[in-house]
Amino acid sequence: MKKLAILAVLAALVGAYFAFDLGQYLTLEGIKALSADLAAFQQRNAIAVIAGFFVAYVVVTGASLPGAAIMTLAAGALFGLVGGTIIVSFASTLGATLAFLSSRYVLRDSIEARFGERLKAINAGVERDGAFYLFTLRMIPAFPFFVVNLVMGLTRIRTLTYAWVSQIGMLLGTIVYVNAGTQLAQIDSLSGIATPGVLGSFVLLGIVPWLAKGIIGALQRRKVYAGFVRPKKFDRNLVVIGAGSAGLVSALIGATVKAKVTLVEAHEMGGDCLNTGCVPSKAIIKSAKVAAMMRHADRFGLTPCEPEVPFKAVIARVMGAIKTIEPHDSVERYTGLGVDVVKGYAKIIDPWTVEIARNDGGTQRLTTRSIIIASGAEPVVPPIQGIEDSGYLTSETMWNAFAAMDTAPARVAVLGGGPIGCELSQALARLGSKVTQVEMADSLLGREDADVSALAREVLEADGVRVLTGHKAVRIEGGTLIAEHGGTEVQVPFDALIVAIGRKARLTGFGLEDIGVDTAKTVVTDEFLATKFPNIFAAGDVAGPYQFTHTASHQAWYASVNALFGTFRKFKADYHVIPAVTFLDPEVARVGLNEREAAEQGIAVEVTRYDLDDLDRAIAESETKGFVKVLTPAGGKDKVLGATIVGAHAGELLAEYVLAMKHGIGLNKILGTIHAYPTMVEANKFAAGNWKKAHKPEALLKWVERYHAWRRG
Repeated sequence: MKKLAILAVLAALVGAYFAFDLGQYLTLEGIKALSADLAAFQQRNAIAVIAGFFVAYVVVTGASLPGAAIMTLAAGALFGLVGGTIIVSFASTLGATLAFLSSRYVLRDSIEARFGERLKAINAGVERDGAFYLFTLRMIPAFPFFVVNLVMGLTRIRTLTYAWVSQIGMLLGTIVYVNAGTQLAQIDSLSGIATPGVLGSFVLLGIVPWLAKGIIGALQRRKVYAGFVRPKKFDRNLVVIGAGSAGLVSALIGATVKAKVTLVEAHEMGGDCLNTGCVPSKAIIKSAKVAAMMRHADRFGLTPCEPEVPFKAVIARVMGAIKTIEPHDSVERYTGLGVDVVKGYAKIIDPWTVEIARNDGGTQRLTTRSIIIASGAEPVVPPIQGIEDSGYLTSETMWNAFAAMDTAPARVAVLGGGPIGCELSQALARLGSKVTQVEMADSLLGREDADVSALAREVLEADGVRVLTGHKAVRIEGGTLIAEHGGTEVQVPFDALIVAIGRKARLTGFGLEDIGVDTAKTVVTDEFLATKFPNIFAAGDVAGPYQFTHTASHQAWYASVNALFGTFRKFKADYHVIPAVTFLDPEVARVGLNEREAAEQGIAVEVTRYDLDDLDRAIAESETKGFVKVLTPAGGKDKVLGATIVGAHAGELLAEYVLAMKHGIGLNKILGTIHAYPTMVEANKFAAGNWKKAHKPEALLKWVERYHAWRRG
């Protein structure tokens, strides 16, 4: 009722404006005539004229009626430069604030209910820089102020902040118009004050805040660097700490643009992905899949057999894959590309100095314009009683341990139900281990939709994995993991315990805390991947928010380009479209929103699904388990908000949706694209076809049916 009352008052004011033709008084001729009529009355009743003018100005601006500019001129004619400026300044601020509050009270809740997720980023920006941008808009009187009032009312900017910034921001423009109004008799039209010189001054007024921001930024940088002595010259343009995916790409970009770059790595080139993560895990997954296919060869019309698994040979193949790929990331390759590669431990001494404890025993200090921290992440080990004496393995330590084994460990306990835990559980079970997977949450792959989690559990159990969800590991006694479930203790004996509950950023040992680089769970960076020091950047797992090799490479471009060329232009890191794949069999691939996230964020979506058991290529290859699921906006638009694919080669199939989301390609265009037959990627076309069927124009088709009947006579 209150909202309706506000709308009724605004409607009444607008109605009265037109019904009583009040606009005639808010023209240049009308104001001139009114000013002449009020001149004598003002001498006898100055207070009444001021009060009446003030109220009228508040009403006009508060109701967003046309005529505020004319009234500002009138203020100059009636009250002079000083008096007119004071009256208009406060009246315009009060009117603008009333319009702002009306918009906030009447519209904001409904707008947020519908577009809440999209407004989060806007509100975050307003919270950070809202006052500055409002000030910029207010400094340009040519910008429609009623639009500013309406739009800003939908944000979370504080009312008091809105009021004082508006008053200060509009002051210079107010002075210009009031001053012109003092010469009202000589002005024939608004174009009289809209001369190139005056308009140019407005443009300059709009530039002033940006110049001010630059000055403030310089002062902030000076404050950040206080206490540090900047070198007069530098040994390097860029020093990169860590030779994983983010570090390698950063160093390569720097060398490509002819910067002098030093890349520091304490251990193996290629980082976790090459040596202990992506490459070895995918190699063992492939061997395990072949073993599973032999075990279930009857699916392909062949005689099944139990495979012999020479575990040492399997691990030798894994290590061989690493060795084959190793030259791509080697010291020799990067040295040949122009990068100065140093093996050792890097420590940041000050914002421009890196000290390297070299592996050869020496110490080296380098001064550098910029630094990129790309130190990666390491496995999280939970503080479970007895774990330190358990001989536990992680994704980093298990490969050397496996290499020393002649056979696969008989009993394996895997702690964790995320992607790493699921991949390793299935692979080791297929290679002959009796695997028990322990997960504290109620489902596996907790970030995925319920149907994906259920399918993951189904395929793991089909391969012989004992899946214990809702079980919390409490202690380890000898070779037994004790988990608690519903108040009851469950014993899980093991010969090998693999901890795979997640990874955390490597933050210690690099001097970050000594110079005051902010860290939380990761190195804290801005949208340009810079730390509190504008010349120190972070990229990859150490920076978050994602822990994917492809994201690390993606961030490396932004970090290196901003580090080397940020003086001229900086680029905000773009996380709009980030694909992810869990390499179970069948694979789980996703980009953008899934149903779980859409529900959590209050986003209304339409879900279109296509099951692979209907796809010709999947049937031919006996790979029918899985589906394609696409999310589009509720209401019939074909824009892809997210896609989840479960099935053989899902990681490859996902690329089409990644491209679609990145470049705004809708399902109609995917449907209209020729897909080779018979291929798995046809599933994407058929999913788009299912969406199209759900949106076929039924009413039009009835008329088309009548047309065909008429044509038949």
